[in-house]
Amino acid sequence: MESKERKTLVRLKKQCMVALLAAGMLLGAAHGAKAIDFKVAGEWLVGFGVGDSSLVDKVRDDSGKHKDDTDDLFAAGQRVRLQLDAVASESLSGTVFFEIGDQTWGKADDGGALGADGNSIIKVKNAYIDWAVPQTDLKLRMGLQAVAMPNVAGGSAVMDGDVAAVVANYQFNENVSLTALWMRPVNDNYEGRFSTDEVRQAHYLDNIDLFALSLPMNFDGFSITPWVMYGMQGKNALDGYHSPWNNNPDEAGWGTADGALNYTLNGLYPGFAAEGLSKTGKAYGSMLWAGLPIAITALDPWNFELDLNYGYVEAMGRFDVLKRLNPNDVRRGSSERQGWLAKALVEYKMDWGTPGLFGWYGSGDDGNVKNGSERMPSVAASGNFTSFMGDGNLAWGPNGDWYDRDLSYTGTWGIGLQVKDMSFLEDLTHTFRVAYWGGTNAPSMVKYMDSATAWSDSYGTNDGPYMTTNDGLLEFNLVNAWQIYENLQANLELGYIVNMMDDDTWKKSWMADSYQKQDAWKAQLVFAYSF
Repeated sequence: MESKERKTLVRLKKQCMVALLAAGMLLGAAHGAKAIDFKVAGEWLVGFGVGDSSLVDKVRDDSGKHKDDTDDLFAAGQRVRLQLDAVASESLSGTVFFEIGDQTWGKADDGGALGADGNSIIKVKNAYIDWAVPQTDLKLRMGLQAVAMPNVAGGSAVMDGDVAAVVANYQFNENVSLTALWMRPVNDNYEGRFSTDEVRQAHYLDNIDLFALSLPMNFDGFSITPWVMYGMQGKNALDGYHSPWNNNPDEAGWGTADGALNYTLNGLYPGFAAEGLSKTGKAYGSMLWAGLPIAITALDPWNFELDLNYGYVEAMGRFDVLKRLNPNDVRRGSSERQGWLAKALVEYKMDWGTPGLFGWYGSGDDGNVKNGSERMPSVAASGNFTSFMGDGNLAWGPNGDWYDRDLSYTGTWGIGLQVKDMSFLEDLTHTFRVAYWGGTNAPSMVKYMDSATAWSDSYGTNDGPYMTTNDGLLEFNLVNAWQIYENLQANLELGYIVNMMDDDTWKKSWMADSYQKQDAWKAQLVFAYSF
């Protein structure tokens, strides 16, 4: 009885807090209604799906042979996003962007179980102000905001996520502008360490700061946006928060809602049989990215897109990596990472649809861990050539394993065919894609992996699958969109990945014959209401 009364009091307390918050918002809106114009936008997603995104079926370890992926084949879920703009004038406004979810139906922690009383479900995704310097064409945006480095042809392979930033844009004329930004993706997450010869120094040298310049040039039928980004990484920036260096096997990597920085900024790979990173005398390490996206639409109905990218992250110490997990065969690996990527798209628009050809090539590891990684580093990529492996279509699904993969295409190459926006009935469109994925990493790298399934360790969570020159994947996508009403869409997506990873290559890792691979597949129906 006491427990039931306690629950009732807690529920009443929550309801009172919500009521007071709503009243405060209404009173605030009423007070400022004469000066401020409030605008509201939003998106409701409700989805149902079946599928198995794992590329590994069974594994054999010390406990014997068992199922590798035990997630449910069926899932249902929802997500709500609400955006409120407070507009004072064309020169001043503020925006707050709330997200409720993702909520998996039936999961108590998400608020999807009986009673719908989940915790930590409402999140502030963006919160920023826009303002213009008086009597100038200089505009600024300050706060938590979505930032994407200039890109075409398959999305950004470097940065496309939400981050604390200041962005300034100056429009020289109708064709040329200049954008400068400073963003801080990481700071004050390091809690320090205790040891016999060290003093605990929390929040010490643990920031990452990125500074970028881009020059968008848009002309009739042609656009080009050269950009460059320099960064500073404190020596403790990636330590202390889900860090692989803290000797805790349960901490998979320094990850946030966007990106997994401990794996995408240095030469470490999730499957490496690596031990702790050594100390470095550097307070900060340098990072550098550059890009050149080019789009040509002057030859209508043709569309040509080319995107070139380069990235470099300075080594912040070295680490021991075991060859075939042999304690007597230790290699000294470097945390340096640098590489490049090229992506391209050619389309021809027709009355019934838009057929196209796309492809990419990214540099891969050369087999020598001593000189670091040759895969291009990234912050929070969002590759969208495809919609199963990549972040295309809605980039959302009822099962978290089926979307938002932070894909950068690093260490892979591929070529694909697509027919986009086919329409044979009113308000019903279809997009079909098929893409072959190959690897550019040296096969000898598998000797430094701690399991024969290391190629799948970052599939869906970091850069993408780790693939050697002997490996391959074949992906199929079919997206069907029915516009039920102006603001309501039913989106049916079907996906399949044929697994052609080379068993003979991965048997050279320390656990030979320790896995059974499988194809991945999904089918999901999402209802999207937006306004």
